[in-house]
Amino acid sequence: MGAATAVTAGLYAFGTQHVPDSSVGLFGSTGADTLPLKSWLATGVLALAGVQLGLALWMYGRLPRVRASGPRIRSIHRAVGVGAILLTLPIAYHCVLAYGVQTHIDTRIEVHSLLGCFLYGAFAAKVLIVRTRRFPDWTLPLAGGTLVVLVAILWYTSALWYFDDFSLPAL
Repeated sequence: MGAATAVTAGLYAFGTQHVPDSSVGLFGSTGADTLPLKSWLATGVLALAGVQLGLALWMYGRLPRVRASGPRIRSIHRAVGVGAILLTLPIAYHCVLAYGVQTHIDTRIEVHSLLGCFLYGAFAAKVLIVRTRRFPDWTLPLAGGTLVVLVAILWYTSALWYFDDFSLPAL
């Protein structure tokens, strides 16, 4: 858990100390022109997180009337997870360098900034939990579920905000 905390704290420290640079580009776009691309990439991440959740439920026999999957699904689960985290990297790159971690503008941006840092710490924790196998059985589903929830909230505070004409629908 120390590694997860270190990743989160490191991103937070960098993001709060870094001077935002709105000229940082993302695939040739800068400023507000990056919002459509980042929103669609984030939507892809959300879709992959949903696939991850379904695959995890299948692997552990938690889907109603469906037997637990075989070892092949574990490989697919891992590949989808790698794809999802790779898809977040251009988004995070642009957010961190162009905007930094902002906690003083409004609640949406503050929540998005803080959870964006926490996402990579939670990812580091999940990888460590999978690799070490020294944790109680409940930690892996907690770590995976945390990642899915983080992706959903990050999508809500960014892509949905963009798709909904720069406003958040009430829950």
